[in-house]
Amino acid sequence: MFDKTVDYIHMADGTAEDYAMLAANSAANPIPVADNVMGLLKGLIGNNDGNKIDRYQHSLQTATRAFNDDADEEMTVVALLHDIGDLYAPHNHSAFAASVLRPYISDDNHWLVLHHGIFQGYFYFHHYGRDRDAREQFRDHPMFEKTAEFCELWDQKSFDPDYETMTLEDFEPMVRRIIAKPGEKFV
Repeated sequence: MFDKTVDYIHMADGTAEDYAMLAANSAANPIPVADNVMGLLKGLIGNNDGNKIDRYQHSLQTATRAFNDDADEEMTVVALLHDIGDLYAPHNHSAFAASVLRPYISDDNHWLVLHHGIFQGYFYFHHYGRDRDAREQFRDHPMFEKTAEFCELWDQKSFDPDYETMTLEDFEPMVRRIIAKPGEKFV
């Protein structure tokens, strides 16, 4: 708790001094974002809807495949964290993950995370009576091929209980480096 608090009860009534004090408090006590994001990932432990592995292992496996294919560090972290929204927003988990990662990743990788769910649908939508080619609406987007490749090479293949998968501890330094560098993006 802080010794001093602002006097206002409506943000519009705050003064420059109030906001300077709040900024100083935030700088002195930064939110542990990397820990929180990894907590979202750990929340997927045991989240298994009938697959041979849970969503946590799926995430580790997706990142391991990206790492083993020499993906750059940001893409490896994106592969690790692409499904962190599964528990909190199961019907729009891609948007949830993209929103959380937005300040820390490139515009291209943000687009990939935001749209990976519909691209992943290519592999199973038709089994639910949906259009497996729904991703085609994005055919002309510069990230179409990279997003399709992400799903083909790493995401849809990462449900294998026998695949040698790296641990979260292996990826943690990467997550901390990526999350430590927020950009100037506010959404």
